[in-house]
Amino acid sequence: MSREVFIHESSYIDENVTIGDGTKIWHFCHVQAGARIGRNCSLGQNVNIGNNVVIGNGVRVQNNVSVYEGVEIEDDVFLGPSCVFTNVLTPRAAFPVHGRYEHTIVRHGASLGANSTVVCGHTVGAYAMVAAGAVVTRDVLEYALVAGVPARQIGWVCECGQILADGLQCRCGRKYKLNDNVLNII
Repeated sequence: MSREVFIHESSYIDENVTIGDGTKIWHFCHVQAGARIGRNCSLGQNVNIGNNVVIGNGVRVQNNVSVYEGVEIEDDVFLGPSCVFTNVLTPRAAFPVHGRYEHTIVRHGASLGANSTVVCGHTVGAYAMVAAGAVVTRDVLEYALVAGVPARQIGWVCECGQILADGLQCRCGRKYKLNDNVLNII
């Protein structure tokens, strides 16, 4: 059974945009040409989705987030209020790059906290958690918890989002094992 797409009357959707069933786009959003938004997503107030951006299913984009061209968001990602992406490493107003953007990817189930920044050209791994206000300047491992400026790994998180204690067992019952700095469910 398909669910209707909701687009608030104050939002603007360019031509050649794909929006999946059950997605809700709230006040004052702009979805630019060529963007593809999956099923059951939510775009909060004042969200901008750039040209040709790909957003997976079940993604939650909170208020005041801009996802620029060159950024790819996989399924079930949470983008906290006012988190920021860049798409050019060395921007200059007098020397625009016009379509030559660095590729940034946020993998399945990852969460970016409020006011965090992801500098372009990096990958945020599956189920990783970026703390509020952190600035990501390098790739983030799967299940890693990163914080600070620049962001540094300070721990590990479960798929459910809980911070893992030293035994790498979550209160939800999942258990993990660390091998060569890769966390795996056991």
